[in-house]
Amino acid sequence: MENSHSASYAAAGVDIEAGYKGVQLMKKHVARTMIPGVVSGIGGFGGLFAPDLSGMKEPVFVSGTDGVGTKIRLAQLMDRHDTIGIDCVAMCVNDIICCGARPLFFLDYIAIGKNEPEKVAAIVSGVAEGCVQSGCALIGGETAEHPGLMAPEDYDLAGFAVGVVDREKIIDGSRVSGGDVLIGLTSSGVHSNGFSLVRKVFDIEHADLTTPMDELEGKSLGEALLAPTKLYVKAVLALIDGGIDLHGASHITGGGFYENIPRCLPKGMTAKIDKSALWIDPIFRMIQRLGNIPEHDMFNTFNMGTGMVLVVAKEDVDKAVAALNSEGQGAKVIGDVVAEDIGVELL
Repeated sequence: MENSHSASYAAAGVDIEAGYKGVQLMKKHVARTMIPGVVSGIGGFGGLFAPDLSGMKEPVFVSGTDGVGTKIRLAQLMDRHDTIGIDCVAMCVNDIICCGARPLFFLDYIAIGKNEPEKVAAIVSGVAEGCVQSGCALIGGETAEHPGLMAPEDYDLAGFAVGVVDREKIIDGSRVSGGDVLIGLTSSGVHSNGFSLVRKVFDIEHADLTTPMDELEGKSLGEALLAPTKLYVKAVLALIDGGIDLHGASHITGGGFYENIPRCLPKGMTAKIDKSALWIDPIFRMIQRLGNIPEHDMFNTFNMGTGMVLVVAKEDVDKAVAALNSEGQGAKVIGDVVAEDIGVELL
C-alpha cells in the first residue's frame, strides 16, 4: 500500500497511513491467536475459518456480540489500553459458553476519534490476549476514525464471537430440576457492567485512581476497577470434556443475579442463593457504602464476586468443584434449585 495516501482525506481528519501502521503493529498480537482452522490473515475483506466438525452429529453455530461500555472511560483516564480488549472478548465468549459452545473465532470493531497506531495496537493486544485465554482466533476487525463525531482521545470497542456445539449437547436449562445445585465461579471484580453507576459513585473524573488503598487490599481504585473480566471458557470446557453434565449456566453480567440466573432456569424453578457462601469482593462493599446503595440494587447491577453460576445434579457437585479448582478457577456451592416460581431468592 506504498502508493495509498490522501492529503485531502488527512486534512479532513482521517489519516489512512496511520491505519496501515496500526495494522502492522497489531500483527504480532494477532499471530498469538492462530489456531487450527484459520484460513486467512488479517487485512482481507473477510475473515476465513474452516471449523473441524468431525465427531459432531449436528453442529450448531452460536454467536455473541457485546462491547465494553463506559468502563472505557476509566481506561482513558488511566491511559491504559492493553486490558480493555480482554473485557470485550470475555463479554462475548462467556455468553456463548453458557450454551456449551466452544469459541472458534472473534472479530473486533474500534471506533476512534483520532487514529493513534500505538493506542490501537495496545487495544488489540488485549483482544488477542482474551482470544488466547479462551482458545479462539482473532481473524479480523475494523478500526474506524471518526473526526468531528468523537473527540480525538475517545474510542469505543465492540466485537463478536462465533462458537460451535453439537445440538444434542446444547445447554439450554431445560433439564434443570428441583434438587439441582448451584456452583458459583469467582469473578475478578466489577468486570464490565454497571460502570455508569460506578463512575457516579466515585466521581471518577476527579477520583484518585493511583494511590493504594487498605480497603481494597492494597490495590488502587483504578487498578481494582480496571481489572479485566475473567474468562470462564477453558474452565467450563474442562467440565464438559470431563463428562460433567451441566444442566444450566449463567453469565452474571448487567442485571446481576436477579436478571441473569433465571435465564438458565425453566419456568417454575427458583435459585435459592446462600449469601454467606458468596465471595464479596472489597470493591463491591466500597461501592455500596459510598453510594448508599440498597443490597437488592447491588445484586441487581453487579456480579458481587460471582461471575458465572453453573447448575449441576447433586451427585456431580464434588467432581465439578474439584475439576474447576484444578483449572485454577475458584468455585464452590452457593445454593440450590427448588420448585418454586420466584426466579431468584437470596437468603
